[in-house]
Amino acid sequence: MQQEPSVILKELLEAAGLPHEGISTNELAGQTILSIETTADPRMLIGPHGDTIHAIDHLVKKILETKSGRAEGQERDFLFLVDVGDFRGRQIKDLQTKALMMAERARSFQYDVELTPMSAYERLIIHTTLQDAPNVKTESQGEGRSRRVVIKYSAEN
Repeated sequence: MQQEPSVILKELLEAAGLPHEGISTNELAGQTILSIETTADPRMLIGPHGDTIHAIDHLVKKILETKSGRAEGQERDFLFLVDVGDFRGRQIKDLQTKALMMAERARSFQYDVELTPMSAYERLIIHTTLQDAPNVKTESQGEGRSRRVVIKYSAEN
């Protein structure tokens, strides 16, 4: 029997003694967002640079991976994010806005726009946001921590 991510998240928060009033679910950018509802300061659950919320997200996915018997490295099949105080939701919206603005720059000036290095997840948001955008194509370039998205002008749609 496969457990719901929200049940595992709730159990994890309770076991760690982290304050929460509940978990709500919504959709954003094609992903399910599990939002931790809390009256406490959300910065405690977010952590510096989002480290704590990313760690909670990772733990929930690892627990699901273990309970479902998935092989190591298949966690990306779990298409959900853990969020609190709309921290990650705002990050996604900011990335989408940046992608659209840089695509417009590539179209207007008809040249390739190279973005700063980003994580695989952030690159995925950029690629997904621009997949149907006219006159631009995206590709990832570079290795490791230097991997970045390049938005290329394309005369054909």
